[in-house]
Amino acid sequence: MKIQPNKHTLWLPLLAILFSGNLLAASNLKTEQAILTPPPMVPPAINRDHSAKVVINLETREQVGRIADGVEYVFWSFGETVPGSFIRVREGDEIEFNLSNHPSSKMPHNIDLHAVTGPGGGAESSFTAPGHTSTFNFKALNPGLYIYHCATAPVGMHIANGMYGLILVEPKEGLAPVDREYYLVQGDFYTKGEFGEAGLQPFDMAKAIDEDADYVVFNGSVGSTTDENSLIAKVGETVRLYIGNGGPNLVSSFHVIGEIFDTVYVEGGSLKNHNVQTTLIPAGGAAIVEFKVEVPGTFILVDHSIFRAFNKGALAMLKVEGPDDHSIFTGKTAENVYLPEGSAIQSLDNTFTKITANNKNEQIRFGQRIYEANCMACHQANGEGIPGAFPPLAKSDYLNNNPLLGVNAIIKGLSGPIKVNNVNYNGVMPAMNLNDEDIANVITFVLNNWDNAGGKISAEQVAKQRK
Repeated sequence: MKIQPNKHTLWLPLLAILFSGNLLAASNLKTEQAILTPPPMVPPAINRDHSAKVVINLETREQVGRIADGVEYVFWSFGETVPGSFIRVREGDEIEFNLSNHPSSKMPHNIDLHAVTGPGGGAESSFTAPGHTSTFNFKALNPGLYIYHCATAPVGMHIANGMYGLILVEPKEGLAPVDREYYLVQGDFYTKGEFGEAGLQPFDMAKAIDEDADYVVFNGSVGSTTDENSLIAKVGETVRLYIGNGGPNLVSSFHVIGEIFDTVYVEGGSLKNHNVQTTLIPAGGAAIVEFKVEVPGTFILVDHSIFRAFNKGALAMLKVEGPDDHSIFTGKTAENVYLPEGSAIQSLDNTFTKITANNKNEQIRFGQRIYEANCMACHQANGEGIPGAFPPLAKSDYLNNNPLLGVNAIIKGLSGPIKVNNVNYNGVMPAMNLNDEDIANVITFVLNNWDNAGGKISAEQVAKQRK
């Protein structure tokens, strides 16, 4: 229940401000309310040429949300989102910060803004019990892009549950105008269950201490910024990304596949680097990257510690629409058989003894090895694929209706649009150099896992598909 102060208690904080010698509170600057935005959106650029008193109202909440399909997590958040609301102020602004902790919270919270010059970054001044609001003031002295996070003990647990966000202090001269601005923050999560294990998953302190993350994601969940939620731009536009890393543990190797950063504001500060492929963002740090998009397509944003991208969720998408420019990129113009000298006939070690499966159970067991070696990186250990990129094999109507489609995909490759479980995919799967028995085993493994329909495929059936 929210506490309603009486008339006498209302006067106490006002008197404290009046007689504390607090110059910020006594400022004659014009007052304005900060515009806060949920990710991936960013408040509009600041156009004024003078300082202001900016009032920021931010609320903490503890709430259940989706971390992956079928997986829920109790997030602790600023502004009901992970990451928290984006805050934008100007160098020289005087900030009145009001932090409210929702009455339904079970924990006290506070905020440590790395943009603050002062003890704890405001943490001690903003320590707030459930159902209370704390107010403190600071002056934005240094321009840059800064992380903010909860710093209530145990600090790591509060951050690991999603309590972080970004505050941009624009330089007095402003930032150069661009066409698009977006906001992403990477975070690592530690759950009792493994990646993709369904249900409400509690926080795992032991894994957090060991830095053994189950999820590494942008903006709080797997697929938060893919498919219909992708970032968008048009050919010829310049995109500016405000990238943070809430951690709590892992450093990000931020990369956009198929783009080169024209400019990187290193660690979110004033130092500019140019023509950068991948930029490191420390836990508790940030960077600003800018690039012009010259050709259309879907550009994949990843942590280039690449297993995090394809196996733990650190993947987002930027969809660019517009005309092709074949002077920059043509796409595939030809595909021919490649037979380098001596490669047409492969000789095998004469001592090699091939072991064949004698029954369905052995097919499943052998097929699992083939799957883990050849298929798992894209279709994931749980067979659920990656939204927008690689279709699921789990509960797959595409495969269950006709398992030979899977056989043909392995033999001949697969490209162009398909629909799986009422979701459209339009990607490319290359043909795989597997023999008939291996293909039969891996399809049999898939058919008998992840709630698929069962059954088996024989090597003879595979051989017929090759004809």
